[in-house]
Amino acid sequence: MSSTSRNIIPTEDEVRKAIIELKKGNPASGVAKIHSLLLHANSSWTVSEKRVRKILQSEGLINSDPGTPNSTTSIIHPSFRLNKSLDVNKWTNRVEVKYFDAIKGKGLVAKENIAKGDVLWKEDPFILAPEWEIYDLQHLSEACSFCSCIIRDHSPLHISCEASTTATPCTARYCNRLCRLQAEKVHPLLCSARNPASVPLLAFARDAQWMALHALAQCTSRLLLASQQDAATFDLDWEVVQGLAELGMEERAQCLREQGLEPDRENWRRAFELYLQAFKEPRTLAEQKKLARVLKKPISEELQKFTFEYQAFLRGLGRMSLNLEAHGGLYRLHSHLNHSCTPNVSIRHLDQRTALSRITVIAKEDFEIGQELLITYTNPQSSLRDRRRRLSEWGFGPCRCERCVTEEKVWKESDSNTQEADDLADQLKAGLGVL
Repeated sequence: MSSTSRNIIPTEDEVRKAIIELKKGNPASGVAKIHSLLLHANSSWTVSEKRVRKILQSEGLINSDPGTPNSTTSIIHPSFRLNKSLDVNKWTNRVEVKYFDAIKGKGLVAKENIAKGDVLWKEDPFILAPEWEIYDLQHLSEACSFCSCIIRDHSPLHISCEASTTATPCTARYCNRLCRLQAEKVHPLLCSARNPASVPLLAFARDAQWMALHALAQCTSRLLLASQQDAATFDLDWEVVQGLAELGMEERAQCLREQGLEPDRENWRRAFELYLQAFKEPRTLAEQKKLARVLKKPISEELQKFTFEYQAFLRGLGRMSLNLEAHGGLYRLHSHLNHSCTPNVSIRHLDQRTALSRITVIAKEDFEIGQELLITYTNPQSSLRDRRRRLSEWGFGPCRCERCVTEEKVWKESDSNTQEADDLADQLKAGLGVL
């Protein structure tokens, strides 16, 4: 066995002293980084990341791990606003919006008794940044650029983008005239024919598979185009976006830092440059003229600050990530649903032939009046630790659903033996040459 094999289990005092020195020299580093530095500096040691985390916590050098059930981490919570213009009855008269408190924010509760299996409402998206497989089909003119339905078969009902020409093509295609008309709320500023300055931004989002950036482009386009209409039209869209829960990318970075993760600010900056190029400052004179033909009215100072300042851009990215449905849609009513690891409603895409982006909300159990409707923000198959860590990444406190409370009790009962088991596992791995 070579001299660099990890076959020594250091004492607690040895590990503690080494970790404290490393943390002094690297105060901004998280657990994963300190663990990596420790192993690099002591190539023969066998030390688990969990052991490093516990020592850092006991010395007060980091906050408690947000993934552990007894965590005391100071949570940065998302901010919430109520959309006072939201008319829930447009979708259903069986639920209503309820404001809980400053931490939990708003949610949806039953207005009447609801039976398991009942369809509560159907909803089309405010904007759609579909999964990349669907996006690629849209780019190939094989899926509707509005509702995302597959349209490989040719039909007289299918309509291409009216701005598309041989000289300036646009691949957008629609399943029918209604979809094309509806798309005018978003498409013109993302059209390669009408606003070619948007092409690099969309290509960047696609290459990075950055759904939140694509969604922000869609949302920005909708707001800017609404500002070209009457005040009532703009105000309705403005209230929708203002009413979304919000946690900016910098705030999220604080949540992630405890896990040893650092944000890719260079990517943020590059995305922001392309975003400005698409919607405000195209590079060429020809592109500037095309953008001016779409945005003929001046943009208000309030909307410019909300849209084009860098910190506002980061908040916009966080807002999209926090509110998007799993398949990329942003929905007015759906965005009010809170989390449980045992959700009591399911979200389905049932209208696959006529409106793939439309969601159907179905009760998974019987509801009493006042009972809250809940979906899951995490993979329900994950462990308690992983679910809570995932929630902590977006500023949510520990889930207190019945499942989590039960699993937490089991975790606490078994935790007293965890360190002994970890050390034994490390010794076994070292003996087998795994570490």
